[in-house]
Amino acid sequence: MKTFLPKENEIIRNWYVIDATGQVLGRLAVQIANMLRGRHKPTYTPHLDCGDYIVVVNAEKVVLTGDKDTKKIYQNYSGYIGGLKEQTADVVRAKNPTRLIHDAVLGMMPKGRLARTQFGKLKIYAGPAHPHEAQKAVPFAVK
Repeated sequence: MKTFLPKENEIIRNWYVIDATGQVLGRLAVQIANMLRGRHKPTYTPHLDCGDYIVVVNAEKVVLTGDKDTKKIYQNYSGYIGGLKEQTADVVRAKNPTRLIHDAVLGMMPKGRLARTQFGKLKIYAGPAHPHEAQKAVPFAVK
């Protein structure tokens, strides 16, 4: 029996809407990363982009467990001497609520060209509105 490899034109990419309200950040990021890579499909192939498009809404309402709101540190480095800026998660959530999910999912993706292409199919929005209504996205319940 031969191993099935899907052709590029045979891969079906769906759109999913995930509501992050009340979801734990790490568990949500695992589900999103697996769906971006296509690991939830029976036709998953590690070296092909089989993943779906993911739209995450209400990113500002994602939950961090324990005291990570005050102790988890996000770092920015400008490239200049002394250009390291550190912020806690609650400050990052106030300034840019989509960054929490963005960084968590990016850290769970493999590193390389294929993963950067797959990561481009992730759309994150702080509020409940998103401009992808025309794609007929399917609501997805995170386990």
